[in-house]
Parts: sequence; structure tokens; C-alpha cells
Amino acid sequence: MKRLWIISTAVLFLLIGTTAPAYAQQDQQDEKQNKSEKQAQPDKQKTEQQQKEQRQHAQPANPGPQEQRQAQQEQNQQQKEQQQQERAQQQKQQDQNQQQKEQQQQERAQQQKQQDQNQQQKEQQQQQRAQQQKQQDQNQQQKEQQQQQRAQQQRQREQNQQQKEQQQQQRAQQQRQQDQDQQQNAQQQQERNKQQAEQQQHAQQQQQERLSQQRQQQLIQQQQQRVTQYRQHLDQEQQEGLARQRATLLEQQRRTAQYRFQEDYLERERQQQIVFRNDRDHDYDHDPYYYTAPIYRYYRGGSYYEINQYGADLLREAVNNGYQEGFRAGRADREDRWRSNYQDSYAYQDANYGYSGYYLAQDDYNYYFREGFRRGYEDGYDSRYQYGRYSDGRYSILDAFLSQILGFQSLR
Repeated sequence: MKRLWIISTAVLFLLIGTTAPAYAQQDQQDEKQNKSEKQAQPDKQKTEQQQKEQRQHAQPANPGPQEQRQAQQEQNQQQKEQQQQERAQQQKQQDQNQQQKEQQQQERAQQQKQQDQNQQQKEQQQQQRAQQQKQQDQNQQQKEQQQQQRAQQQRQREQNQQQKEQQQQQRAQQQRQQDQDQQQNAQQQQERNKQQAEQQQHAQQQQQERLSQQRQQQLIQQQQQRVTQYRQHLDQEQQEGLARQRATLLEQQRRTAQYRFQEDYLERERQQQIVFRNDRDHDYDHDPYYYTAPIYRYYRGGSYYEINQYGADLLREAVNNGYQEGFRAGRADREDRWRSNYQDSYAYQDANYGYSGYYLAQDDYNYYFREGFRRGYEDGYDSRYQYGRYSDGRYSILDAFLSQILGFQSLR
């Protein structure tokens, strides 16, 4: 009996010895995996260990085979329960870890969401600040535009006021000019009436006084010589060459208005010369100029010259022709913004427009043409009517200046 107990005990220890290392190894692994769990539950393990020791001490000193099997089953059941508990604990730990992981993911998602919201708020704030800045810039621009508009309106009001004042001054000046013109017209009418009366008186005297046949022949011969000389003058190409040179120079200087004036002057002079060339059978015997006695004398170049009514009228026409051409030439230079210089004009240098070749020497006509041209040029360049007037589509010099230029002295 004693021998049987010894053998049973040895088998039991052998079984315990073989299973103990495996369980110890499994315990080490579980301990590593669930170290945190074992640390969290020390009291429970301690209690289980104490119960195990009590069962071992409660075993009989000599257990039988039935008791050994029962003890072995209990141990296996305990191990199984312990493993189930450990697996449950592991599962619980995994669930907790999963929950922590999900919580961390949720926290990170919440943080990301919060960051996105903060970023959106930041962008919205930046957009608001940009919008506010844009609005401020627009307000500033509107303010500046309003200031500019007010300044422009103020300038416009000032300009309107200036224009109004200028218009008032112009109307006042026009009124004064009209008054002066009326006075001049009245004076000129009086002078014309006086001249007509003198002319009638002179005509009556001329009917009574007639030049002798000898004097008439002298005047006719003198006139024929003038006509011959003037025809020779027109046949020369020198004057046309000068006109072409002047036209080329005006084109180079880009004096468009002066160029047009010169071309118009030349064309009107050509038409006049055609009429003169066609007049080859002048009736001297019935021309009153050659048998009418002189009634005026005038002074030029240090000498006095006598002239009848027909010659006096031609001298008046020479001055008026000069004034009209001078006014046009001066106005052309003003339009071209060219410096004032009446002697530079071809019309002034030529001075033959209106000359018919009869009754007067060409030099006399040229002289009085230039006297009228100078005054007309000044009026045209300065855009005024100091020496003349415009009436019935023609520029003409005032009678007061005409009388001053001619200086006729009556011989009767």
C-alpha cells in the first residue's frame, strides 16, 4: 500500500513537472501581453493563488487514483477558466484599445474639423478685410471723383462766367463799333455828298473847260507808250518765275492759307490781263479822260502831279484794291500762325492787281496799291477794322484814311 502511494505521488509530480514549464511559458507571454491588466488586478490574482494553495494543502497525503484524476480535472478546469478569463481580459483590453483608437481618431477628426473651421474663419476674416479694404478704396475713389466733379463744375462755372463776361464785353465792343461805324458812315455820307457836289461842280466846269487838241494828242501819245510798256511787262516771264518760286517756298514752309491766297490772287490777275490783251482798239478820241481838264493835284516822291476826275477815281480804286488784298494776305498769315510781314507777300511785291494800263503810270498805281495793302494787312492779321470796313462782300478802306493817303488838293 505504501508502495502504491509512493508511485502515485511520483506520477502526480511528474505530470505537474511536465505541465508547469508550458504553463510558465504561456504565463510569461500572457504576462507580457497583459501586463497592464495584471497590474490593474493584483488583488484578484492574489486571491486565486491563495485558494490554489489551500486546495493543495487540503489534499490527502496519500491521494488515490480517483482523487488524482479529480485533482487533475480541477486543475484543468481552473486552467481552462483562467485561460477563458485571460482571453476575455485580452478581448476586453483589445476592445478598450479599439475604443481608445476610435476615440483618438474621433479626436483627430474633431481637431481636423476644428482646424478646418478655424481656417475657414481665417479665410472669411481675410475676405471680409479684403472686402472692407475694397469698399474703403471704392469709397475713396468715389470721394475723389466727387471732389474732381465739384472742381470741374467749379471750373465750368468760372469758364461760363468768363464766357459770359467776354460775351458782354464783346457785345459792348460791338455796340461801340456799331456806334463808331454809324458815325463813320454818317461822316462818309457827308463826305460823299460833298464830293458829289464838288464833282457836279467840276463836271460843269469841265464842260466849259476842255483841253486843247494839242494837249489831248500829247496825253494820247503818252498813254500809248504806257500801254506798249505794260504789254512788254506782261510778256516777260520774270514775274511768273517769281510767282512759282514764292509758291514753292510757301509749300516748303507749310503756309497753306498763304499759298491758297497767292494762287487766287494770280488767277484773278490772269483774268484781268486777258481782258487787257484783248483790248487793242481803244477809242482814245471819245474817251473823256483825254480831253477833261485836271481838277486835283497830289504830291508823291517830291513832286506834284495834276489829275482829272477819272484819274482820281483810279487812284482811289488802287488804294481800295490794295487794302482788300492786304486784308486777305494778313488773315492768311494769321491762320498759318506765321509772323507778321506784309512786305513778304507776293501780292505786295507785284502790286498790279486792278491796274488796267490806262490813265495812270504803273508806278503811281503800284505805290498807292501798296499803301492800301499795308493797312489792310495789319487789319487782317490782327482781325480788326481799324483802317477799313467790310460791306457788300468787299473790303475797303475808310474815307478818312483814303483822303489822308491821297492828299488831293483842288485846283478850282
